[in-house]
Amino acid sequence: MKAIQFIRNSSEAGSAIETELPTPSPEGFDILVKIEAIGLNPVDTKVRPAEGGEPKTLGYDAAGVVVATGDKASLFNEGDKVFYAGDVTRPGSNAEYQLVDERIVAKRPEGLDAATSAALPLTALTAWESLFHRLHIDPEASGKNAGKTLLIIGGAGGVGSMAIQLAKRAGLTVIATASRDESAEWCRKLGADHIINHRGDMPSQLRELGFENVGYIANYNNVDSSWAAMGEMIAPQGGVVLITEHKTHLDMGGPFKAKSVAICWEFMFTRAMFKTADIIEQHNILTRIAELIESGELLATANDNLSPINAENILEGHRRIESGRSIGKLTISGWA
Repeated sequence: MKAIQFIRNSSEAGSAIETELPTPSPEGFDILVKIEAIGLNPVDTKVRPAEGGEPKTLGYDAAGVVVATGDKASLFNEGDKVFYAGDVTRPGSNAEYQLVDERIVAKRPEGLDAATSAALPLTALTAWESLFHRLHIDPEASGKNAGKTLLIIGGAGGVGSMAIQLAKRAGLTVIATASRDESAEWCRKLGADHIINHRGDMPSQLRELGFENVGYIANYNNVDSSWAAMGEMIAPQGGVVLITEHKTHLDMGGPFKAKSVAICWEFMFTRAMFKTADIIEQHNILTRIAELIESGELLATANDNLSPINAENILEGHRRIESGRSIGKLTISGWA
């Protein structure tokens, strides 16, 4: 099978090559998927191999068709159209075929093409888990958290784009951060009630909107630069969820301790990496996401597409992600 592999940690020309690899066969809970489209995420740029390391097939978001199933697999049949976010410890979706545990896979939304479907899984799972599993917000509008306020730092990114919609559906007041007019407009389109600029004084902007603090903060952007501001903005007994690595020491004391703030991490790959007892929860979440897309309660967040799936376009995708100016999701579809 054709595969695109990175040979060094760079997005420069020549850092990814096209190669031929054996087509794998599924065993156990694995299914074999013929890849039709992939979605790109910041994690792709963070797990490229070091110079001289083993070549790596990257890519985690994917949409495709089931072509074979393992002996323990029972959720899908050959021919089913599926989407998923994969497992960071296994070969990725930048290949014509991929093995994936069926328990983290779901049938993709009816009426959605492969490219649009491939934009959804990783960000939808991260947003869902961060809000509803880590912060324990009730996902339903009539739930116990309706009316509370959530600040989303990095609202126009892939995860933020899904989180805005899910939080609004849960009845929360959503304040999203955006630093450019076009990203602010995108956040409003998805349902954000208010916009502040994360490059400015966020606590002051929050007060100007009439909010002394917020019940929840979901930081999908830079942790280090906003840490002090988050300590000021979070309400007593509030909750903060983080998804990106910090580069400096974070003081967990100060206002976070004084306010008894719950601070938690969300890493979408945890269930797959550790084969947790509830691994099938990702199948359930993606199934629910597909239902909400089909009913029109959620909008797909694919904003740009390249074609075909090849080394040149994957490298271009990495460069766009590294620019930090992405809005929504970038997908790559089709094989030459």
